[in-house]
Amino acid sequence: MRRWPLGSRFGCFAIVKSRWRLFATVVAGLALGGAILTGLAVPQQTNREESGARLRESPGAGALFGWLGGFRALAADLLWLRMYAGWERRDLPGTQTLIRAVVAVDPRPAYFWINGARILAYDQPVWRIEAEGGFEAVPTERRRVIEVEQARLALGLLEEARGLRASTAAMWTEQANIELNKLGDIAAAAASFRRAWEQPAGPYYAARIYGELLRRLDRHREAYEWLCSLYPKLPPEDEAADAPLVLARIRELERMLAVPPAAAFRSGR
Repeated sequence: MRRWPLGSRFGCFAIVKSRWRLFATVVAGLALGGAILTGLAVPQQTNREESGARLRESPGAGALFGWLGGFRALAADLLWLRMYAGWERRDLPGTQTLIRAVVAVDPRPAYFWINGARILAYDQPVWRIEAEGGFEAVPTERRRVIEVEQARLALGLLEEARGLRASTAAMWTEQANIELNKLGDIAAAAASFRRAWEQPAGPYYAARIYGELLRRLDRHREAYEWLCSLYPKLPPEDEAADAPLVLARIRELERMLAVPPAAAFRSGR
């Protein structure tokens, strides 16, 4: 049986004790933070947009975030878990406050911003509608008001993210989807998909969808020129690029625009 030197054993015990003390300190700090953040929760819809500013301006929250220092990543993860517990209970004000708390503690991960925006835009409208009687009882006009309010909150969160950290293609595609699916704003969604494509490692589908939305906006000549410029950039062996689909759209637009055969796009493949 292996026997540890006495000094080594005491050293190991000291390390374990130190780590447990650190963990207990962080948990205690988060418990204090939870009390601070819970006090900032605002149940009234008219005040929800102010919750982020109130969180940042709160002396207690500011002191907490400063105290966490290098443990912000751990603290943000634990707060996210607490937010998720509230999400399962459909605790709308608590969930909104904790989303804000997570990104205030650690604004670096795009995951928190993107998934927070999804909760605001897609989950919480359902909660609010069901709280008012359900989809069959709530009039269409009222449901639309709720959808737009929540979409605006989500877009505000993504805008705030870009002010605090580098934007990513995923953030722009998330914004585009909210603008398209929740607001029905095709022009805004098209602009956001183009911004997504322009980011480092922008996805090919963002460029394709931008061209499709130009068609829906009846900007056919612009869509044609965009897709013709995009096609040479698409690697033929990459299924995600879907070069054959782009070429098919180009041919459709040529027929629509009555492009003469001599001026038709030459794919070169």
